[in-house]
Amino acid sequence: MRLPVVAIVGRPNVGKSSLFNRLIKRKLAVIHSTSGVTRDRNFSLCDWNGRTFYLVDTGGMVPGSKDEMEQLILEQAEAAMDDADVILFLVDCQTGINEIDGRIARQLLRAKKPVILGVNKADNERLELEASAFYSLGFREIFPVSAASGRMTGDLLDEIVRHLPAAEEESTDQQIIKVAVVGRPNVGKSSFVNRLLGENRLIVSDIPGTTRDSVDTPVTIGDRRYILVDTAGLRKRSKIKESVEYYTTLRTIRAIERCDIAVVLLDANEGLNFQELKIIEEVGEARRGMVLAINKWDIFEKQPETVDIYTKQIKEAVPTYDYIPTIFISALTGQRVTRVMELVDQVHAEYTKRIPTAELNQFLEETVARQTPAAVRGRWIKLMYMTQPEAAPPTFVIFCNYPKLVQESYVRYITNRLRERFGFAGVPLLIKLKEAPKGKDGEQ
Repeated sequence: MRLPVVAIVGRPNVGKSSLFNRLIKRKLAVIHSTSGVTRDRNFSLCDWNGRTFYLVDTGGMVPGSKDEMEQLILEQAEAAMDDADVILFLVDCQTGINEIDGRIARQLLRAKKPVILGVNKADNERLELEASAFYSLGFREIFPVSAASGRMTGDLLDEIVRHLPAAEEESTDQQIIKVAVVGRPNVGKSSFVNRLLGENRLIVSDIPGTTRDSVDTPVTIGDRRYILVDTAGLRKRSKIKESVEYYTTLRTIRAIERCDIAVVLLDANEGLNFQELKIIEEVGEARRGMVLAINKWDIFEKQPETVDIYTKQIKEAVPTYDYIPTIFISALTGQRVTRVMELVDQVHAEYTKRIPTAELNQFLEETVARQTPAAVRGRWIKLMYMTQPEAAPPTFVIFCNYPKLVQESYVRYITNRLRERFGFAGVPLLIKLKEAPKGKDGEQ
């Protein structure tokens, strides 16, 4: 499901980062009285009245500036506005309207999307009345707020939520599998998609970062239908310096969130490094199915045992994700590219698989008999019964007498036994522990 994006914009030092921190309820953005502190953009999830959206903090806009850094910050803010569903234009009640506010207002009045004018630093009723001067910027409504105290921020959030696009409904068509192709820049994602499509529908270049946005491409292979999402390359966030690239990272994370299966592409020449580990973690934390594809295998110096050595290195580097199927491909030559989609089908079948409750309870009984949970503070832990209330991803609930005392190591033990018995290759498993109703299978 695609989450909406709300971008906070305005000139320097009007309190954008302070309001950002106030609305997400944690101090994520750096706050300083010196203008221009916010350069590398921040984004975070924000919840209000049952709606969740991404809130993006941008640097201070100075249209027409000749300063190189201010030009870069302006580019970042404009990129954020282009990607946003709603724009929150923030001004400073205490300093009043200035020329820069007017320039930004004229630009935003031409925007073909909702723009909300927030008047910050309206810390009391007198300043709230003075905020009416900002009607002269041309907006029909203004929303006086105080990021410092939280005054009137609830009203502002109500207005933001009112303008968010309607929540997207998940497709009920089980025949269409949404596949996100993710990886670092220049590992061959667009080449991989083009090879599957049999045409050069996506731009391919040796220049890293050619793909700036996520592109959805429907494709039918055999009798199966897919939506392929070719995403901009993810890289370590401290390395994201170019203005547009920061926002492509957000778009890629959003693509992962709305896919069923992620194909993580690696470059065979560079191996698995910190950046790939972070990408795998992003997919794992989103609880999506995963296939690991090692690209450019055609130019890798191969010996008969090379595949086994490479696979072992990957398993050692990511032991937590050793359930991910791995395949070695070449998008350039087409070597085993269609086999990737066969793996996607297999992982999707595991991703949507349900285990009958009777089988799960037999499994639980045998698993506990093999190794009982350790007693904690003199209390014996009884695991009583087990169900699977959800699939995609498979979610299991175990009812017991003391759920908070069950150790993480024992949960991992159950997870490993689940994989041994039922498979779930390429699929994250979620196990929840709940207290059994009183009187169920003995004393509590």
